[in-house]
Amino acid sequence: MLMHLIVNWLLSALALWIVAQVIPGISVSSFGTALFATVIIALVNSTIGFVLKLLTLPLTLLTLGLFLLVVNAFLLKLASLFVPGFAVRGFLAALIGSVVLTLLSSLLRQVVFS
Repeated sequence: MLMHLIVNWLLSALALWIVAQVIPGISVSSFGTALFATVIIALVNSTIGFVLKLLTLPLTLLTLGLFLLVVNAFLLKLASLFVPGFAVRGFLAALIGSVVLTLLSSLLRQVVFS
């Protein structure tokens, strides 16, 4: 169980580091920063993200879930404010970065855990 959690954390950090290499406007200074940023992203998503997703539920339902992309982009940008060495410049970078980060994390987990 603990090993699974650690591998998930490492995969998420790897995904964030790859996203920073591929998406202009997102930068991570080192893999250690990516590890720390991954923890902060998880904390932001589980606290502020939960409340924000609950408050925007009607709009999310109205847009058939597409508004969640905006919420996730905002949360990624917000998390970058708390981590030195991790920067997200602009909303478009946050939007594209959050989508690519989600897809890449899922793909890496699928490859490792299947």
